Amino acid sequence: MTEGSTADVPGAEADADARALSSALRMRILRLCLDEALTNNDIAAKLGMNPATTYHHVRMLAERGFLAAETERRGRRGAREVPYRATGKSWDAPLGPGQSRVLVQAFLDEFAQADPDDAAIIRLGVRLSPERRDELISRIAELFTEAKAVGPDPDGEPWSLFFVAHEDVGRR
Repeated sequence: MTEGSTADVPGAEADADARALSSALRMRILRLCLDEALTNNDIAAKLGMNPATTYHHVRMLAERGFLAAETERRGRRGAREVPYRATGKSWDAPLGPGQSRVLVQAFLDEFAQADPDDAAIIRLGVRLSPERRDELISRIAELFTEAKAVGPDPDGEPWSLFFVAHEDVGRR
């Protein structure tokens, strides 16, 4: 280790990972690179952004191991392009401070591009003991984990799953 590297400080690696995941834009970049490797220019085009702006975010995700660089190629004008693919590391990363809001914002940004009439939406208010609440959340998390473990269907269409359980403070 070099002096001053994040690995010298306990918890610093997790903190650096949390900082890399502290942006709704970076979460969207990871989602875009889930099924196919994309170059920075590809990512910028899909997000409607300037490539110089997205480069900072792509570089940060790659440095922390959330994106993996694939074999470089030549672009349209002969420029060197590096495609990146999401590694899946973010799935196992613990939520850092404020990460819940980042995930909600990333979901809202992505959902804004979808047709709401094509979405499967379930909303329910319940009263649960802490034990039943924890059991319900655990079972739903198991379904998400199972869906990830099975992997993509070869002829499948991309879908986003998002689950939030929160205290219904308005019903107190």
